Amino acid sequence: MADTPRHSVSVAGIVINDAGQVLVIRRRDNGHWEPPGGVLELGEQFEDGVRREVREETGLNVHVDRLTGVYKNLTAGVVALVFRCHPLSTPDPNSAEAVAVRWADPTEIATMMDPAYAVRVIDAFGDSTVTRAHDGVQVVTA
Repeated sequence: MADTPRHSVSVAGIVINDAGQVLVIRRRDNGHWEPPGGVLELGEQFEDGVRREVREETGLNVHVDRLTGVYKNLTAGVVALVFRCHPLSTPDPNSAEAVAVRWADPTEIATMMDPAYAVRVIDAFGDSTVTRAHDGVQVVTA
């Protein structure tokens, strides 16, 4: 077991409002636009982690609807579980983890985000749960 690779597990929320817009953040650490999310804490249930991460990064309370995708960053060894959510409150633009919090039209996502993150938003509008791999920026096709 000593040679077993270690992975990190993260969660993200694709929050979609009644107008069909997606909540996005511009991360303070790298300046990239992404869905809110982060590392799942030890002992934390998946949905609880999504609610916590979205609230920490946007001030927004959400209802977690369903798992829409599982994504693996092959370079960093991070497995991300992505959930579609709907808002229960109003986002707070003053976040310690984001320099900006805003609603974006789905048509904006492909130009705002790296492909590895944009695909998560696009997948959340579908009816099935998908699995994908990426290198941190680009989606890797089999």
